[in-house]
Amino acid sequence: MASSPVPAPGRPSGPPTARPSAAPTGSYAPGHPPSGSYSSGHLSGYTLGAGLALPRSARPAELPSVHGALLCVALPALAVCAEHGQLTGEGPEGVYAAGRRLLSRCVLRVAGREPVALQGRMVGVDKAVFLGALRVPGEPGPDPGLAVERTRSADGTERITLRSAATRTLRIPVEIALGTDLADLGAVASGRPSPELPASVHGTGLRWTGSDGRSAAVTADPPPTDSLAAAGVLRWEAELAPGAVFTIHLRVRGESAARPAAPHGGGTGRPGGHLLSDARAEGDDARPGELLRWSVEDLRTLLQRDPAHPADVHLAAGVPWRCGPVTAEALWAARMALPLGTRLAATTLRALGRTQLSGGGPESGRIPGPLRDAGPHLPPRCTGVEATLAFPVVLAEARRWGLPPADLDELLPVAERCLDWLRRAIAGSCFVPDPGPAGPWRAETQAHAHRAALLGADLLDGCGRPGGDALRDGARTLRERFRREFWLEDRAGGRPAVARTPDGRTRAELGGWAAHLLDTGLLGGGRYAPGLLDKTQTEQVARLLGTPALDSGWGLRGLGVKEPGYNPFGHRSGAVRVHETAVAVAGLAAAGQEREAASLLRGLLDAAETFAHRLPEMYAGEQRTAGGRPVPHPAACRPAAAAAAGAVHSLLALAGIRPDVPGGSVSVHPLPSAPLGAIRLSGLVVAGEPFAVRVGRLGLGMVEEAAEGLQLGV
Repeated sequence: MASSPVPAPGRPSGPPTARPSAAPTGSYAPGHPPSGSYSSGHLSGYTLGAGLALPRSARPAELPSVHGALLCVALPALAVCAEHGQLTGEGPEGVYAAGRRLLSRCVLRVAGREPVALQGRMVGVDKAVFLGALRVPGEPGPDPGLAVERTRSADGTERITLRSAATRTLRIPVEIALGTDLADLGAVASGRPSPELPASVHGTGLRWTGSDGRSAAVTADPPPTDSLAAAGVLRWEAELAPGAVFTIHLRVRGESAARPAAPHGGGTGRPGGHLLSDARAEGDDARPGELLRWSVEDLRTLLQRDPAHPADVHLAAGVPWRCGPVTAEALWAARMALPLGTRLAATTLRALGRTQLSGGGPESGRIPGPLRDAGPHLPPRCTGVEATLAFPVVLAEARRWGLPPADLDELLPVAERCLDWLRRAIAGSCFVPDPGPAGPWRAETQAHAHRAALLGADLLDGCGRPGGDALRDGARTLRERFRREFWLEDRAGGRPAVARTPDGRTRAELGGWAAHLLDTGLLGGGRYAPGLLDKTQTEQVARLLGTPALDSGWGLRGLGVKEPGYNPFGHRSGAVRVHETAVAVAGLAAAGQEREAASLLRGLLDAAETFAHRLPEMYAGEQRTAGGRPVPHPAACRPAAAAAAGAVHSLLALAGIRPDVPGGSVSVHPLPSAPLGAIRLSGLVVAGEPFAVRVGRLGLGMVEEAAEGLQLGV
């Protein structure tokens, strides 16, 4: 089938709703600007269903780069630190609580000089250590006689230790210059921070108060000898005998005019780590163990409470720019984290379910969400459509992993309303338009819709609810039309179209989005649902995903290098997105396309090693070369929920765990070639109980630990 171009991206588009349900991507909601963006031209002239137009939105300022920063995270607390350890007030540096910068400057001087920075490193997801040294005046030789160690936590708590190796007693002045602008993280992201506020002496430290009544204070122990508010300086006279230490403890605290804040910036405390299990990996290759450990810790540190419903917890999309309300990405991350337990999926589904649109209109049952950039060839997509289609899928798979009946009963009505919306959406054309009724029809959205229909039907059947047959019929029709109308034949074996318009025009640009066509979803009995593609088409997509045009050697590119508009740094036009690579690894493994799955998995694992096993949400799609390293993306979040959960998802593909707790069974289907050698995965959760599996060097799997009563299969 020949392809013809669709209109340029500036054509009218918008979300299919009668009113804006969330800020569009181009605007920064306070404290959580998005990673994607688009120009106001994408929305120009588009009118929503009831005649209301989305507000225009200019492209945001360039995000400050954080790829080289050390990020200490324990949401809602966050510290962004340069490797030298000083907080200079430049760019995004500082200590934040609930999206507000409490401290932007914290500069240490000893005897009037800044220590020589030697090393900065993370010692946990929420803590960093910085080492420096100073030469003591009057001491012979070039060797430093004073060592300086600073340990800073996400909430701004800091311990500064001076250790003397001098041969005589030292009496030296120590001073710390402090300051803050109390800027909102959104203002910092857009390059609009406020000037520093004047300080006042407060107890054993300093305090700053903004025009809105918010304030921040730093207290010190031991109390300083002098507190100079005008200069923002605390000063001590330290006396150190040979081998002695002098230690200062700093504590940062924020308050609002309405209610004093907790030390971490929130009134409800940190969510408990028990939501996610202590998964472990050990085997011939040590790197999966490190990647799994850091990924689980990153997921834990990204947990945040729903302010209106503190008992419910969801993942922030990423730090530092995307710590806002629950998103579709949080739902996908919760799905990929199901092997760590079902509680996160339940609380995330509950938080999203409360936003579901009600009433009797055409949008009833849809979950609202903002628009997100879709690359250079298509208008923005609606994340609300994505979340609506993901909801029944995540609930259905959580049930297979052992979701408690009480959670299932509570969430099932929301899933039914999502499925009702889906039935109405495909009733006419058989395809789901995205972002609005005028389309386009995106292949990725059809993959989400097809998966939702089949897993939704399975969910309804399993819960004794009607409607399953109608959903399967709709999925069958969608599948048949997709194979006819979205597959573009060519001499190389063909390829799927990325999108079609209702009048039949196609876009043929190939990218990482095609991985979603292989993600079919888990049914009962350890079976995967049928996919949108037939066997021949599936094999061809696997081959395409494994070509150098898409496989960068570090992961899957968002857009092939030979496609028009390719940009190795483009979020949807060439960068490697970890989530998409993880979807490809698992989908290829499930489809039996082991060579391509293993290649992408090895590339992702190699990339993770260069990022100290803490994967960012994306990095440049530059081709891997001998001795090279993946190039960071300057605006990428790190840690990011979908990246951390994607790492878990990719590693679990090695074992191919397929639970069916309602059916009383669990089976494993490991990659036969065992591409990473022998590996043991433990600390997982199936049916609410510990689960462990071992895969040998010959690719044979063995379940070593499982809930009593589960029938085991390989």
